[in-house]
Parts: sequence; C-alpha cells; structure tokens
Amino acid sequence: MASMTSGLPRENERQELIREQAEKLFGIQKDDGHLVFELEADATIPAEYVLLLRFLGESNAKEEEGVRRYLLADQKENGAWPLFRGGAGDLSATVKAYWALKICGQDPESEPMLRARTWILGKGGAARANVFTRYSLALFGHIPWRGTPSLPVEVMRLPKWFPFHISKVAYWSRTVMIPLLVLVAKKARAKDCSVKIDELFVTPPHEERRWQTNPNGTAVGHVFLALDKILHAVEPTIPESLRGGAIREAEEFVVGHLNGEDGLGAIYPAMANAVMMMATLGYADDDPRMKIARKSIDLLKVWRGDQLYVQPCVSPVWDTALSSHALLEAGASNDPRLGAMLDWLASKQILDHRGDWTVRRPGVRPGGWAFQYENPDYPDVDDTAVVAMAMHRQGSERYAENIERACEWLEGMQSASGGWGAFEPENEHFYLNAIPFADHGALLDPPTVDVTARCIGCLAQVDPERYKSAIEKGLDYLKSEQLPDGSWFGRWGANYIYGTWSVLVCLEQAGVDLREPWVRRAAQWLKTQQRPDGGFGEGLESYEEPGRGDIVHSNPSQTAWAMMGLMAAGEVRSDEVAKASAFLQNAPREEDSPRWAEGLYTGTGFPRVFYLKYHGYAAFFPLWAQARYERMSKANDPRQGWGM
Repeated sequence: MASMTSGLPRENERQELIREQAEKLFGIQKDDGHLVFELEADATIPAEYVLLLRFLGESNAKEEEGVRRYLLADQKENGAWPLFRGGAGDLSATVKAYWALKICGQDPESEPMLRARTWILGKGGAARANVFTRYSLALFGHIPWRGTPSLPVEVMRLPKWFPFHISKVAYWSRTVMIPLLVLVAKKARAKDCSVKIDELFVTPPHEERRWQTNPNGTAVGHVFLALDKILHAVEPTIPESLRGGAIREAEEFVVGHLNGEDGLGAIYPAMANAVMMMATLGYADDDPRMKIARKSIDLLKVWRGDQLYVQPCVSPVWDTALSSHALLEAGASNDPRLGAMLDWLASKQILDHRGDWTVRRPGVRPGGWAFQYENPDYPDVDDTAVVAMAMHRQGSERYAENIERACEWLEGMQSASGGWGAFEPENEHFYLNAIPFADHGALLDPPTVDVTARCIGCLAQVDPERYKSAIEKGLDYLKSEQLPDGSWFGRWGANYIYGTWSVLVCLEQAGVDLREPWVRRAAQWLKTQQRPDGGFGEGLESYEEPGRGDIVHSNPSQTAWAMMGLMAAGEVRSDEVAKASAFLQNAPREEDSPRWAEGLYTGTGFPRVFYLKYHGYAAFFPLWAQARYERMSKANDPRQGWGM
C-alpha cells in the first residue's frame, strides 16, 4: 500500500492519490497507446482447453501442469469448484475441473480428487451437469449422444420467418452453436478418449434415461422436451443429401467468420468449437485456417507464476475506453498519452464491415467498436457508447467523424422497446429460452438497463436535441425496469449496484430533474447499501436470490460505482459520499500496479452461469470516482457534466 504524507489535509491526500494512480495507469500503456488487463473466468475455460488438446490427440506436459496447479488452487474445501472466487460449488465446473485434472495426471485417489468426486456424486453425478458439459462428455464417448439435446444441423437452412432461426439467438450463442451443429451431426469423437470418468456417474450413462430438462418450467418448455424426443428419433433418417448441404452451410459460416487471430466471435468457446469442427471435417494441421484458429486460442493463455489459465476473451477496447474516462476525470485531457489512447481507439472503429446485426438493421451504416482487438461481425453497443463519450469529452475535432458515426449507429440499434441490447436489436424471442439447449438461460441478447443507460448518456452528451426521441424512449424503458426498492438489475456487472450506477450517471445529461421521486428512490436505495466501513459490496449471490449478495465485504470497484451513482443523483456533499471517498483513500493498493487490492469477481458474463473478474475494474473505477469527487466537491454548483 502506498503511504500518504501525514498531516496533509484530506483533499491534498486525495489529490496525491489521484496523481499517483493516474501515472500508474498510464504506466501500463502499450506502445501503440492502448491498455489491456487480464480477464479471468472460472475453472471451466482452462479445463476445456485441456479437453481440446486431447480431442485433437495432443498433450502438452508443461501447459497441463500449469492448468493442474491453477485448478487445484481454486478448489473449495468441500471439493467443488465455484463459478467465481468464494462462491458456491457448481456441478458442471466441478465435473470439468475433475476431468481435466485426471487428464493432467492428478491421482484420482488423491485427497482433492476424492473430495471432488464425493461432492459430484452427492449432486447426482455428471449426468446432471449442464448442456455444454454433456456435449463435451458425448464428444469423448463418456455418455451417449441421446444425453444431449437434439441439435440438427438442418436448422442452418430454416427460413428467417421460422420460430427458430440462427439469427434469432445472441451472437455468442450463434458462434458457439454453429460449429457445434457440425460436431453433433458428425457424431464427432475425440482422438484421445483414454482417460475415463465412469466414477462420476451415479447410474451408468448407457442406462440413464432422464437427461434433458425444461429450462424455465413453462408449458412451452414441455412442448420443446417432447419435440426433442421426436428429433432424436427422426435424426438418423435424415437423408445425407440434405445433411451434407447443411453441414457445408455451417462450415462456410464458421470459416467466413474466423476473424483472424482474434478468433470466431473472439470468445473462447466458439474458437474451441471451430477448431474441433475443422479437425472433424479433415482440415490439416498446416491448413492456414486451422493454424490461425489455433493461434487465436494461444493468445488467450496467461501464465501466473507456475499456473496457467485461459481467458474467455480479451477486453482491450473496454479497458482503454474506461481508462480514458478515469484519466479525463483526473485532468489528463491534454496529455499526449491520453491522445494516443483515443487515437488507438479511433483506429479500431468498424466503419465499413456490415456484421450480423444488419439482419434486422440493413439500412444502418456501421460505426461501432468491438470489445476485443478485432471482432467486426459483432461490434458492441456498450463499448461504442463509452468510446464515443470519451472522445467527445476530450474535445478534439479530429474525433468528430468517429463520434458522428458512432451515434448514428447507436440510434439505429435501439430496439422497439426503447432499450438497447449488447450486440443486436430486437433479440427478444423469449420462447426460445424454453428449448432444452438453453439451460444456461443466456440464449438471447435482449435490451438491458445498463447498456441502455450508456446509450442514453452518449446521445444526450453529444446532442440531446438531435437524439431527443431516442433518449425519451430510452428513459421510458429505464423507468419501466426500475424495481420497487428503487434499484435496477445489472446485466453485465454485479449487480444492483452496477445497474443503479449505470442509470443514475446518465440522467443529468438526459435532462432529468434529479428531484423526481424515482431518482430519489434510487439514491436512497444506494445509501442503504453502504457498509459501516464506508464502502460498498455486493456478491454475485444476488443473482441467485436478491439480498444474498450482502455476504461479501466492501470492495473498491463497487464502492466507486455507488459513489459515482450518488454524486450523479446530487448527493456529492452527503455523508455517504464522503465516507465512500475515505474508504477508497484508505483501501489497500497493489505495489507497482494501478490496481486497488481486490479479489472479488464483479463482472457478469451470464447471470447465474458465467462470471468475470475484470482485473482493470479495481484500477480505473476507483480512480475515476475519487477524481470526480475531487472536482465536484469543490464546485459551487456541482454537476457531473457528462453522460456517464
């Protein structure tokens, strides 16, 4: 922890902290101007990497030992693996971790494996794992294919008007699903199935009769379960002429969307499925397409000492954009290093490529940014709003065209409900959440509060009159989504603190009277969440059951969100904000790093299924909050002044 000079007035201490942390943030800047932090998920991604190697008939002793050490370090006392550090055990994550450890040479009779096996069997065994885990088990011959939902590759040829069409699911579902369609159609089999895990099943898999479940318990779900049985019975009779054409269409999609060394969809599960699909279809190891697909996976590996994990994706645009906001708040508008960050971002704008989103917005010009280095088929609405706001705040005319194109695209991506989804508009075919494949509950990309708030903030910051209609529709959507206690659900961050912060910081620029009852209710809810130490904390358990998230301690990221939310609601001179600032001032920070010390996961991939630790959140958000407090607390008429 950096020491503060004793005896200085608190504002001087805060100023010194802001200067010091801003310099540290600039200190990790790459030569081309951008910043990128690690992005960490749970045990499943590194475990799946081990499975990928064996599917291909490969092994790598050094890497497998690194994964083994990483997995063992994350095991809970009860033998399970959680979806986030400190969370409850998850059956599917634990099955994959156990399986990978056994492949990596961990003795199945060792104490960690005995604990894991006992826990898995106590939960009903590997047959009760989720859909994606069961597909993996089928690929290795551990369960029969009837243990997975029917996923006929012929869906590639369904018309767009049909109840199911590949364009009606989220981009992440699409890119994962399409190569999987080929694997299922071919009944693909791993090259190395030598490591058996029969000990993880309560009932021998060939005797198991109950595999599929109704994901949401609805009547529609029961219909889909019946349909799944019919499809399993009918699938063997599908003519090869029909199947072959559908397989070629799926293959063409995957190869056409490979996205260079950034990979299919720029997310690990899709990349791994693409590699397995190409191997199954006979692509040679030295085929340029196979080589680039393999490289995309290699670039996700992170060594931490003698431990190896694999990132689910990378986040350079998100990290650079949010860091830019923190540094702008810290007074770096004219710093050439900030200019280099924005110039790098400008070079990443997608201006000519028309991605999958054009299915529903064919007349809208491209203008967004991806989350990763490159992902032109899937620009991210959230990133686009955040980047455009940073460029606009910096004020240089050289970004005028970037901002114009971004706002044009954002306006065009608004859904009829008034909200914005993360990657596509009108992705609201909610009946599809009832298909057996959708047990993860994240098949779709509907509008969300947090993304909508960012879009409102961006359009209102840039030109509130020009985008008045879109802003008003967005505000109506936000009001309709507010919960009775005053908070908002956070889809992409944990959870109600994130959602409520996201909304409150967009309102001033949108012209909302901060004295309105719905705004005051939100501010009051935030105040009730403050801990005695002045900080804020909300565990990912709140996605399972509201109220359970209060089991975690205060942390810098969520304290920063709550603090900025309160300041945006006109509470800059409140005791709550002062206490939150003191918490950040005194909270431990990492040596030789821009990060405050923070071990918790506060990012959300898919609620209740997949969570993320953005290593950058503990760097730029606390800096941003402290710098904003420094500016606003000294103003005669304190205003946030920007869209977020």
